Amino acid sequence: MSASRDRLPDFEAVRDAAARIAPYARVTPVLRSALLDALVGAELHFKCENLQYGGAFKFRGACNAVWALNDEEAACGVVTHSSGNHGNALALAAATRGIAAHVVVPEGAVRAKLAAIERVGAVLHRCAATQAAREEAAARVQRDTGAVLIHPYANREVMAGQGTAALELLSQAGKLDALITPVGGGGLAAGTAVAAHGLDPALTLYAAEPEGADDTARSLAAGTRVTSLSPETICDGLRALIGERNLEALREHRVEVLRVSDAETIAAMKLLWSELKLLVEVSSATVLAALLKRREVFAGRRIGVVLTGGNVDLDALPW
Repeated sequence: MSASRDRLPDFEAVRDAAARIAPYARVTPVLRSALLDALVGAELHFKCENLQYGGAFKFRGACNAVWALNDEEAACGVVTHSSGNHGNALALAAATRGIAAHVVVPEGAVRAKLAAIERVGAVLHRCAATQAAREEAAARVQRDTGAVLIHPYANREVMAGQGTAALELLSQAGKLDALITPVGGGGLAAGTAVAAHGLDPALTLYAAEPEGADDTARSLAAGTRVTSLSPETICDGLRALIGERNLEALREHRVEVLRVSDAETIAAMKLLWSELKLLVEVSSATVLAALLKRREVFAGRRIGVVLTGGNVDLDALPW
């Protein structure tokens, strides 16, 4: 079973995930803005995953992974490492099944996200703010408790669950010309690619990435996964390096990565607040920043835009 969790999901896995999480996940709305359409020169359909349970799309993948466990596995609980949203999502998903959740959190994580994880009842484990420290701490908890590791983005069931947002968006908005998501570790981008091309193989796929954490763009250009980058971006949810299987999915589905600066992303975050009346995380705003920066790419097209989360620390807004 564990080996299968490292494989990429296929379209049927995304369909299975949609059925599995239907009793628990929220069908999030799709919003429109005439002003944002005019600014980009395209017809934009914003999928509001900031309104998902837990405040982010991550609940979809975590819920699918938790409910895909057999009873023996579930009895031992689950563990993950997360800067916030995946940890919160896993804690919420574990609560729907009545099992324990352990979340390894790095130093410097957003306080609002940590508070949300604690409120749900998960056990927090602190570690240094490096990928190696996170993985080491999660492995230690796994050994000590027997909990099943639910990786934030490399887990097959997590990717399949994240892809359900694209299934919903395409059913709500109708035929689209292109679809764009943010990309960090790549769980959403990979799941979206599988789901979107399962429904419409001609759909053009994009991913928005901070310039200071552009390992995905570099990896696709180099033809191999770049692991030497030290992310420097205000987008805390996009600092993780792209996973190996996730990169494979992006390459297979010809996802084009668009880089944006932190300044462009903050400006886009303000626009989403003022025009859609949505306060989204700065990581979420990368998609609008990319649309505005590359208007010539999107002009005259119908675009699906995934807004990924809304867990914002109101005492630490990026302006």
